[in-house]
Amino acid sequence: MTMISVPDVPAIELGEQEKAPGRPNRARTIGAVMVGAALVTFVNVTAAIYLYRGVNDLRAIEARLDQLGQFEQRIGARIDTVNNGFQSRFETLDRQLQASFGHINGNIARLEQGQPAAAEAEMPRAPEPSAFSGTTVAEASAVENPAEPDSVDGSPAFKRKVAPPGPNPSYQRIQQADGKVYYKKIN
Repeated sequence: MTMISVPDVPAIELGEQEKAPGRPNRARTIGAVMVGAALVTFVNVTAAIYLYRGVNDLRAIEARLDQLGQFEQRIGARIDTVNNGFQSRFETLDRQLQASFGHINGNIARLEQGQPAAAEAEMPRAPEPSAFSGTTVAEASAVENPAEPDSVDGSPAFKRKVAPPGPNPSYQRIQQADGKVYYKKIN
């Protein structure tokens, strides 16, 4: 090939180009971009790990709260059962007390009329509620204790009865003055 050269124009070599002042090298620019990308990736991975741990902790707390709600329902049902047992026991004692007062009033009326009171006659007792079998704490504690002896004078002591199972906890028990019992649904 023929080359034309002009002696007044300087020749440009293609292998080595001069750098423009203030302009960085391409390799340094690419290296800086890669270091920045690696730093952003590291921060993202670290944030993802902490976010994952936080989500797992939140799930564990939600599971514990669900268990707490179930525990609260069980405790509420037990309290209702115990409450119904106490109420049943008080009703039984009230009936027995009213029967005893009736018997005492009858003896007083006979004494006022001049008739002797029947001392050996057995006092009428109120009918005792039937016992229900169950496994709740209130029912287990209400079972008669066989280790307790009868009273010293030979009269039988009050017997413990098993409490009937409590109503559904989503219902409220309402007892009217005439003795009728109604259950109202609780929302």
